[in-house]
Amino acid sequence: MRFEPPYPKPPSAHPRPHAKATPGHPLDGPHLGYPLGPEDLCLKEDGTPARIDKAFSWEAPLSAHGLMHMVIANAHAGDPYRIDTLFLYMANMAWNSSMNTTGTMAMLTDTDESGAYVIPHVIYADAFASETVAYADLVLPDTTYLERNDAISLLDRPISEPDAAADAIRWPVIQPDRDVRPFQSVLLDLGARLHLPGFVAADGSPRYRDYADYLVNHQRRPGIGPLAGWRTGPNGLQDGRGEPNAAQLDEYIKNGGFWTGHVPEEAAFYKPWNRAYQDWAVRIGLYDAPQPYILSLWSEPLRRFQLAAEGEGPRQPPDHLRARLHATMDPLPVWYEPFGDDVNEADYPLHALTQRPMAMYHAWHSQNAWLRQIHGRNPLYVPKALWEAQGFREGDWARVTSPHGQITVPVARMDALNPNTVWTWNAIGKRKGAWALSEDAPEATKGFLLNHLISELLPPKGDGHRWSNSDPITGQAAWFDLRVRVEKCEAPAECTPAHPPLNSPVEPGPETLAWKVQP
Repeated sequence: MRFEPPYPKPPSAHPRPHAKATPGHPLDGPHLGYPLGPEDLCLKEDGTPARIDKAFSWEAPLSAHGLMHMVIANAHAGDPYRIDTLFLYMANMAWNSSMNTTGTMAMLTDTDESGAYVIPHVIYADAFASETVAYADLVLPDTTYLERNDAISLLDRPISEPDAAADAIRWPVIQPDRDVRPFQSVLLDLGARLHLPGFVAADGSPRYRDYADYLVNHQRRPGIGPLAGWRTGPNGLQDGRGEPNAAQLDEYIKNGGFWTGHVPEEAAFYKPWNRAYQDWAVRIGLYDAPQPYILSLWSEPLRRFQLAAEGEGPRQPPDHLRARLHATMDPLPVWYEPFGDDVNEADYPLHALTQRPMAMYHAWHSQNAWLRQIHGRNPLYVPKALWEAQGFREGDWARVTSPHGQITVPVARMDALNPNTVWTWNAIGKRKGAWALSEDAPEATKGFLLNHLISELLPPKGDGHRWSNSDPITGQAAWFDLRVRVEKCEAPAECTPAHPPLNSPVEPGPETLAWKVQP
């Protein structure tokens, strides 16, 4: 009962996803949302997915974050349709953010019988010369997190605590010394040049000067903007609801970048039906009206999809998905074996996990000297029993094999590990020629990706269809459904697979860095 604001919210309080695009008009609603039944799916008139990632379709009905990991593969396959231009932002989808990394890079350069690229155009925005930059036709150089404005908003991935609503900003502390622009400001500029609704004023001029101007003056609905702190009201500054305040960012900076609005003491518990909490949430703009509700173990939205699989209702799933929908859309909490576990356990007895360290999580500020010293390489961590059974010693290497592929990597012992599990960090390993690193950098020779072992598609089922390697309800990438075997091997010169160096648009970084530290 100790939800963190802006939660709790009943499912009905959230928007539904929308996908109807009409030239010259805005999208018919938010592109992300929470379907409550088959009627809310993003489907074309023939029942096929409306989105290139197949989010909010029968393949992943409740995919509130989309299926970014499937965009390149679907675009290459022309499933559900062909595209002309792929526009990506800083997710490094040609490397550590995609399954089947080697295959994904091949998809980005594949040509058809006429010699034209299967994916004709790629636009990519990044602050660094990452692996994906090499595959782009147009690169939009972004700023680093030290050179731009950002918001960690209550409207997106809030940072609240149970006792307080909170949001935060980043602000530029240095000016760029090269030809780069903050990507959010570039999007606002593009919107204004295209005269998109919401990006231009009545006279056709740009509505927002840059992203900082947007953060202050954009209103999602009257009185509600990206930032909840230090808004204006009839009696001066107020929190939550209020008109834009031209000095809002200055107030955040004076407060260290953060705003906090404390939950009243009488509202701290039983929030779904606590009147004091509901009234406070309305006052600061989390709701427009009280939204009390009863928590239920029975999920009615899931049951609606299950009923459709049984043949009920006007919107029906394709026949090849009925059994899967019926099994997974159970309205009560159930467990079923992960689809990726459908392999011979004797051949692949271990589970393998990969996860980014926090320094690699979307901030992309990892390429600095002190962080590289901490995690410039990554071993495969193996449990004590496996270490001893294989006769591993410090400095040894292993061949790791999955149903999809094989890698050769350094290993390290970790006793605080499930005996049937191995794991490693994601995104430490880099491709030669990327990130302004030298070709013999440890990231390129002793760092690796587990992604090479993971297919973006599940094995054939014999029904003529290949399912996405994703959760069948939410569409989340099934990173943790990987099974492998690990075998001791001779130490190679570097991790494999080792791809040829990329042609970098930037020069390698200096060999030696030095700072003068001021007291």
